[in-house]
Amino acid sequence: MSKDKSYYFCGIGGSGMLPLAMIVRESGADVSGSDRALDQGRLAAKFEWLKAKGVGLFAQDGSGLTSRDQILIASAAIEDTVPDVAKANSLGCARMTRAELLAEQFNGSPRSIAIGGTSGKSTVTGMIGWILTEAGLDPTIMNGAVMKNFVADDAPFASSRVGDGNIMVSEVDESDGSIALFDPEIAVLNNVSLDHKSLEELRQLFGDFASKAKRCVWNRDDAETIALIEGLDLNDTISFGFSEGADFRATEIEEAPISSRFTLSAEGNDFPVTMQVPGRHNIANALAAIAAASAAGVPVTTSVAAIATFGGLARRFDVVGTENDISVIDDFGHNPDKIAATLKTMKAFPGRIIAFFQPHGFGPIHKMGAELAEVFAALLDENDRVILCDPVYFGGTVDRSIGSQSITDAVKAAGGNAQHIADREDCGRHIVDIAQSGDRIVIMGARDDTLSLFASDILARLSTKR
Repeated sequence: MSKDKSYYFCGIGGSGMLPLAMIVRESGADVSGSDRALDQGRLAAKFEWLKAKGVGLFAQDGSGLTSRDQILIASAAIEDTVPDVAKANSLGCARMTRAELLAEQFNGSPRSIAIGGTSGKSTVTGMIGWILTEAGLDPTIMNGAVMKNFVADDAPFASSRVGDGNIMVSEVDESDGSIALFDPEIAVLNNVSLDHKSLEELRQLFGDFASKAKRCVWNRDDAETIALIEGLDLNDTISFGFSEGADFRATEIEEAPISSRFTLSAEGNDFPVTMQVPGRHNIANALAAIAAASAAGVPVTTSVAAIATFGGLARRFDVVGTENDISVIDDFGHNPDKIAATLKTMKAFPGRIIAFFQPHGFGPIHKMGAELAEVFAALLDENDRVILCDPVYFGGTVDRSIGSQSITDAVKAAGGNAQHIADREDCGRHIVDIAQSGDRIVIMGARDDTLSLFASDILARLSTKR
């Protein structure tokens, strides 16, 4: 598929580009690329690691493209005026999107598991990947987040894994419609809810996704998913959830601040399950992963043992640390479902919440700003704090007339305590100033790797607070 070819990734440090670049590199292809963050001197450790792995890095000025034999991997939305694209066009280079290249790798694998749905994809992908690894199936895994179980001195950014087995596990994206490119043996459908596209578009995409698979693993607790599955003519399905009738069902649930326990009822037996990650949403993720692994032939007892040692993902309810009895949590929450899951997990236990959110663009505010405000207002009380900076913005022609203040205004109108502070660094200083013993600070947002550095910086400043 990719052996002996030369690929040039525009934005190679991105959460979707980097793991795919490493999978392609391990297959024997030549890999190089550019990244805006590299040009700006940010995330130096990531780019030093890429260099050490034999990846050629260049300024995002077109200088890395020198031959028409190179294949440019770039977002479909990127403008032709971007220097890398302009140079590739002038040379006559072939061009693929990240999703097209991933689908080529995925569909060429003898066996495959694809994880779709609005929320939980990365965690379920990591869980399935870990189960299959522990089961000795040596999978290749494509994820959008660093999987802690696979982090090592020579793999600090382990958002992918290349195995010698004949099975590939990957999350697939509905936000750009690219989920339609994938033909999985096993399709996992976590949920269907508002995010980047309308529900009508999502129903079509996820319905087609489930229909193409030989086996579909689906969420019996999600009303949209139930309606979708009932409307399809599927031959082989496995359901999971907390509801009566689920093939893989969780009962006797015990939640703790950073862990959880439950009893799994599946295949006519009950299994006690312990987890190192908290929240009912992660229990649901584990059910999906164990069900998918069973569909791939892994015994439930093997999956349960693996789940007990699953360490989670970076930026998925990732406890950065505690200073002066104030905890900092780094989280990928960016749509209503994800943010709600995180806040519900935190509200299950006492302590004030300071919720910081950086919207991942102006477009998402237009599409789901009202729903985001409803989540903050409904799940947080008058003692909690909601703080938003301006959306992350990487340029372009998007409408910027409605910004973060529209969300904080709506939260305040509903009786919540919300504040818009345009500059993120000013937000950080304010958070440290107002933080008190017993508080939990959660940093939420997507599409910006520097949010983890922001969270770590807040923790460091708390250590000097008196």
